[in-house]
Amino acid sequence: MNVLEQLTAKKDFTDTEKRLAEYILAHQEEMAEMNISDLAKKAYSSHSAVVRLAKKLGFAGYREFKIALAKAFQESRHITSQVDPNFPFRPSDNAAKIAKQVADLCIESIRKTFSGLDNQVLDQVAQLLLSSQRVFLFGTGDSQIRARSFQNKFNKINRYLIVADEYGESEWSAMNVKQADLAIFISYSGESRSYRKFIQYLNRKKIKTVLLTSNRESTLAQFSQLCIEVPAGELENVKVGTFASQISFEYVLDTLFSVVYSKDYTTHLVDLKNKEWVLDENFFEDQLD
Repeated sequence: MNVLEQLTAKKDFTDTEKRLAEYILAHQEEMAEMNISDLAKKAYSSHSAVVRLAKKLGFAGYREFKIALAKAFQESRHITSQVDPNFPFRPSDNAAKIAKQVADLCIESIRKTFSGLDNQVLDQVAQLLLSSQRVFLFGTGDSQIRARSFQNKFNKINRYLIVADEYGESEWSAMNVKQADLAIFISYSGESRSYRKFIQYLNRKKIKTVLLTSNRESTLAQFSQLCIEVPAGELENVKVGTFASQISFEYVLDTLFSVVYSKDYTTHLVDLKNKEWVLDENFFEDQLD
């Protein structure tokens, strides 16, 4: 076991040593700058108790212990741990612990989403994005923010997607979708009542639909032409926030944009350089004044 694991286990620790271990684990990022007197004072202990703890863990003294602790702390920052997507942090966690937990949640959410992706479906959706006359994006709340980000990326390559729920006009948007268009629904549960009506209507009209959801067996999934599934795990209401689901949705949408972009990579790069020149010549020349 490394020093962090030893401190966590607290095997054969006295009450004083347990108190020291708990303080050190809660303030790992501060330990590199803390001398033995500071640690003893802040942990309500003594100089000799700190030395005894260091020796019990197999170190010659506090200096050697602190070096090992710093190394173990840096290594732990690069190891992901299992995080509850509903409550990724606790009220007792400090800023460093919360940052690590949220980072682990982001990494694990993307890893799980990636492992479940169907590359053939990704390519099919990308082809629909390219071939459809218009693309309507249906998403509410946080999912609409993901839809707007997706829309913004496509603006850069002269593809102008429509956020269907904007201004509360989703019903009108649904009626305006034509057979040459594509409708993309973003729904974590896949059981939105309003979207169920929309997707059933579009299905009857034989209009192409794509669903991003965590539930492939949902009602919306049954009526969608293509379905991209993200990992489940978030509770419907009891959670700090929609961290994991929105990370997964953002990752899938970024991937779809990248696949579309790659289909005509050189053209997009040339267009980007031309636009940069136009911006510099026409819009940015007076900004230094």
